[in-house]
Amino acid sequence: MEPWRSSAAGQGADPADVQGLGGEAIDLTPRDIVAELDRYIVGQEGAKRAVAIALRSRTRRLKLSPEMAEEVAPKNIIMIGPTGVGKTEIARRLARLTGSPFIKVEASKYTEVGYVGRDVESMVRDLVDLAIERVRGEVSERVRGRARTAVEDRLLNILLPQPVVVPPAPAREGADAAPSDSYPRTRDKLRQQLREGLLEERTVEIDVRQETMPALRIFGAGGMEEMDVSMRESLSGLFGGRSRRRRVSVAEARDILQREEEERLIDPDAVKRIALKRVEESGIIFIDEIDKVAGRERGHGPDVSREGVQRDLLPLVEGTTVSTKHGLVRTNHILFIASGAFHVSKPSDLIPEMQGRFPIRVELQPLGVNEFVRILTEPKNALAAQYRALLLTEGIDLEFTPDAVRAVAELAAQVNQRSENIGARRLHTIMEKLLDSVSFEAPDMTERKVTIDRAYVHRMLADIVKDQDLSRYIL
Repeated sequence: MEPWRSSAAGQGADPADVQGLGGEAIDLTPRDIVAELDRYIVGQEGAKRAVAIALRSRTRRLKLSPEMAEEVAPKNIIMIGPTGVGKTEIARRLARLTGSPFIKVEASKYTEVGYVGRDVESMVRDLVDLAIERVRGEVSERVRGRARTAVEDRLLNILLPQPVVVPPAPAREGADAAPSDSYPRTRDKLRQQLREGLLEERTVEIDVRQETMPALRIFGAGGMEEMDVSMRESLSGLFGGRSRRRRVSVAEARDILQREEEERLIDPDAVKRIALKRVEESGIIFIDEIDKVAGRERGHGPDVSREGVQRDLLPLVEGTTVSTKHGLVRTNHILFIASGAFHVSKPSDLIPEMQGRFPIRVELQPLGVNEFVRILTEPKNALAAQYRALLLTEGIDLEFTPDAVRAVAELAAQVNQRSENIGARRLHTIMEKLLDSVSFEAPDMTERKVTIDRAYVHRMLADIVKDQDLSRYIL
């Protein structure tokens, strides 16, 4: 049997369906990476250069001989800066740019072994699960055409069953013989109606598979791990294969049968193999709030497990093998990007071994009025453009004048200075309050064009911003 063919699936995947899905690196220069990040993130050139260099180093490693590539460690990064300045967005856009498996976790959710909380290896298991779902989706796209053809044939078999072959009776004298090609012609006619959507409301009966085996969770050395997949495989004779008859429309039956056919054409072993390779070669784990576990031990109180979490994280960052329900995963070449505000602690408060595993450190700058103006207008997903697109769905043409954008940026910076500095996230609260009336009245408005100018901004927001107690609650 070919290695790509699944014995359990009944009909294995074609090798072309999984070819090119191994997670090969996209050959982008650092300048290309920075230019792409510039489309979504304003400022922070230092951080963009750092991640671009780290990503390029990963691409270079894949071009080395296997012996040398094994020795090259990833260039892990620590991003230092207040909330809302773009740390998470940089990492997320980097992963999207390269198609790498990516997961964001908070360091404060993990505890050292012996305390209640998640063990650090679960972040790798979660990354593997996400990678498998992504690869499964990509393979589904490749087999969708063949699955659609199979679904069409199954629907035709339901709508027009194959006639029972009856031995021909002696023809009566003078009787006309029935045309032998009536069934193929009727089937072709139904196929055409099916493709034109003329049979979508017709009711048909289909067998729908039921999942009767619940997920089972057990505690092992690696923490709580889902074992539902292996249990289904082991007990498939007892629990698997159950189905029930349902009456559904042709449209609903097509969706159900499409999923079944795609599952039949996907080789789960190939999906797992590709996903595990992607995680090991190009996975990115973004650990936020690393400063929350940077405190040194005091022996009691909330700091009791901080250094323990670091010591549990250390093997993952250095390179170890993690056991998952899909197989073993080596973390030697996973890229770790850590971030934190470091208001109270500082990177040097991390244990020395952890500091040594994050060779690149970059400080992100706080955002001011000029950066807020650019965030509102320049990026591909600019905030002003988002609100304009939302209200266009109601037929409202929303326009921001340049002085209105400047006024919003100034008020956001002012509120950040007077209260907690939450960076660009302040723009969301400001914009929501500014457009509260327009958003509420939009479906009933007769005026199709709304212009937001500086006077409108100050009329809606100036009083709230001046009242410091009120602005703390509202903005």
